[in-house]
Amino acid sequence: MSEEKKDLGDKAEEAFDKAKDAAKEVADDAKEAAKDFKEDAKEVFSKDNPDSGKTVAIIAHLTLIGWIIALVMNNGNKTEVGSFYIRQVLGIMLLGFVLGLIPVINLIAWIFPFILWVMSLVFSFSGEQKKVFLVGDYFQDWFKSL
Repeated sequence: MSEEKKDLGDKAEEAFDKAKDAAKEVADDAKEAAKDFKEDAKEVFSKDNPDSGKTVAIIAHLTLIGWIIALVMNNGNKTEVGSFYIRQVLGIMLLGFVLGLIPVINLIAWIFPFILWVMSLVFSFSGEQKKVFLVGDYFQDWFKSL
């Protein structure tokens, strides 16, 4: 019996060592992947990268949560394009909310902000700072602190 216990103990110890080595390899791979991700993220959101503001601008158009994420990203690394579209999208969202409160023209009133949002999204893909018609100048003036 004791010989069987010893064999089982040796097998358990061997299996533990193998699992320990495998876990160490996985941890090393995860550290390497995290390091690569950190370097890639620094490159993508670098001030020197002309696409970093464009990325923030596009993210700002993706719902209110996307706008908040874009705002946080832009605060860490301010870009002119990112700030421009953060102001545009905030104005469009507020305009849609205010027009949506008017009971008689509620449904029709949402069409205008939707068209402005689509235009702004298309402009953000190009990376150029194009204001939406009629209200774009006001948005840039009202929200210039962003």
